[in-house]
Amino acid sequence: MILRVANPIYDSVFKYLVEDLRIAKILISALLKKEVLEVEVRKHEYTNGTRDNISMFRIDFGAKVRESDGSQHLVLIELQKTWLETETLRFRQYLGAQYANPDNIGKEESHEFGIPMVTVYLLGHKVGDIKEPIIYAVHKAYDYYGNEVTEGIPDPFVESLVHDSIIVQIPRLHGRVNNKLEKVLSVFDQTHKDKYNRQMLNIDEDNYEDDTDMMYILRRLLAAASDAKLRQDMNVEDEYFTAIENRDTAIMNRDKKIAEQDQYITEQKNQIAEQNNQIAEQNSQIAEHMKTLQATINSLVNRGMSLDEISVVMGKTVEEIKSIIR
Repeated sequence: MILRVANPIYDSVFKYLVEDLRIAKILISALLKKEVLEVEVRKHEYTNGTRDNISMFRIDFGAKVRESDGSQHLVLIELQKTWLETETLRFRQYLGAQYANPDNIGKEESHEFGIPMVTVYLLGHKVGDIKEPIIYAVHKAYDYYGNEVTEGIPDPFVESLVHDSIIVQIPRLHGRVNNKLEKVLSVFDQTHKDKYNRQMLNIDEDNYEDDTDMMYILRRLLAAASDAKLRQDMNVEDEYFTAIENRDTAIMNRDKKIAEQDQYITEQKNQIAEQNNQIAEQNSQIAEHMKTLQATINSLVNRGMSLDEISVVMGKTVEEIKSIIR
């Protein structure tokens, strides 16, 4: 059966979705590819409530994970979502704030260390020519010769200074469901967008009926679709992005017109330069011709011919002859 659910690409719907800690746990576990025992929203939540000039939703989680060897530890998840192309500087500034946040410092006996951090970027746009929808940028330690160092790693000091990143290109999903993460992220796939209302997705629940976690996520999105407050929030987002799109269109049209004018001016300059070159060439030819005439007339004068005789020979008036040799 086709379910008409709210589109989680909208900040308001996404926030409603991940505020449910069970769903946050499902998402983080799929992203990390690890068992997540506990998850909590950190006390600082950063959402773009001011709607300045870009949409960026930010929320921090603390996740207690169990490694394959049975060990358990806390991981900070810095999740940022945007559906517009974003300056990298904005992500870096936010990340820098998290490194500087004393709440993100843990203690081990007498030492303080940064809690391991994973940054997650859910992007509503494509990144360059990278075709893979999900990218894991994972750090490793190497010696001088390029050999990976494994002894003593991970180390709290090293982990305090570096972090891993997970980048999801939502437009690259295109119905791909080859693993658990892609299955979870399939509810973000915009190919399911309703033809007449982009606030809604049409999702076939039969594809998930054997997965209780996914059915839980769908029920949450179904509830969001019937929430009047969320629908109003989505309308506000649409109005905002329509204004952004209109502004960007106006800028593109202006830039296109300026580029066309610049091209026209350049072409005019090139034409003028070409005409000047032609004039200079013609002037050079005229000067060379005059030198030849002067040399011929002077030669005839030296032979004792009168100006009248030279006029007849050259086919020019006496006055023209005088002006040439003057």
